[in-house]
Amino acid sequence: MIRVGVIGAAGRMGTEACKAISAAPDMELVAEIRRGDPLERLVEAGVEVAVELTRPDSVMGNLEFCVRHGISTVVGTSGFDAERIATVREWVDSGATPGVGVLIAPNFCVGAVLMMRFAAQAARFFESVEIVEMHHPNKVDAPSGTAVNTARLLAEARAKAGRGPLPDATETGHEARGLAVEGIPVHAIRLRGLVASQEVMFGNAGELFTIRHDTLDRAAFMPGVLLGIRRVRERPGLTVGLEHFLDLD
Repeated sequence: MIRVGVIGAAGRMGTEACKAISAAPDMELVAEIRRGDPLERLVEAGVEVAVELTRPDSVMGNLEFCVRHGISTVVGTSGFDAERIATVREWVDSGATPGVGVLIAPNFCVGAVLMMRFAAQAARFFESVEIVEMHHPNKVDAPSGTAVNTARLLAEARAKAGRGPLPDATETGHEARGLAVEGIPVHAIRLRGLVASQEVMFGNAGELFTIRHDTLDRAAFMPGVLLGIRRVRERPGLTVGLEHFLDLD
C-alpha cells in the first residue's frame, strides 16, 4: 500500500483526488492537507507520495517542504515556467534526499497528453499553428499550463524541422492576437460551464487541421493522478509531463 497525502484536499481537484485515492486498492489516504493545516502532518502520517493540488502562489513552498523531507510528489498545480522548473531540478538533484521523485504534470488527462504528443508530431508539417484553450472562470492563471507546455513542444518541433516564424501580417491590435509563447499564439477563454478544453489549429495553403481535447468532468483527471502516484518513486529526480509514465515510445 502506498501511503498518500493530498495537499489542497478541499479544492475541486483535491476532493476528486481524495475519492480516487481512497478507492484505489493499492493506496491508503493518510493525510488531507487543507488551507491553514501544517505540512508537518505529512511527515507525522508517514506519507510516501504527496499530491500537490493548490495554487501557483503556494506550490513552490509546499514542494520544497516535501522534497526536503524525502516525500516524492505529484504536482498538478499550474504556474511552472522555466525558472521554477530549474529551481525544482536543483532541489531534487542536490543529493540531500536521494531517491525522491517529482512529477510536474501540466495535465493529468490521458487524452490531453496524447493531444500534446500528436500536436508536436504534426507541427513540422504546417506553416501556421495557434492554440485556443478554454477553461472555467475560476481558473486563476492564463494561459493554462497545458497550453504553455503545448506551445513549447510545438516550438521545439518546428525548430528541429527548420520552420521559421509563423506568417502574420498584423500591424495593429497585436493584443488581440493572443499571448506569444515561444512564438506560438495562445488564446485563453474563460467561460462559465467549461471545465477544460484545448484546440491546436494548424494551417497550410488550402487546408486546415485541428486537434482538440475536451474535459467534461474532473473525474477524467484521476487515472493520470493515480498513475503518477504509482510511478513517481520509480523515477527519482524531476519528470515534467505525464507522457513519460505512459510508455508512448
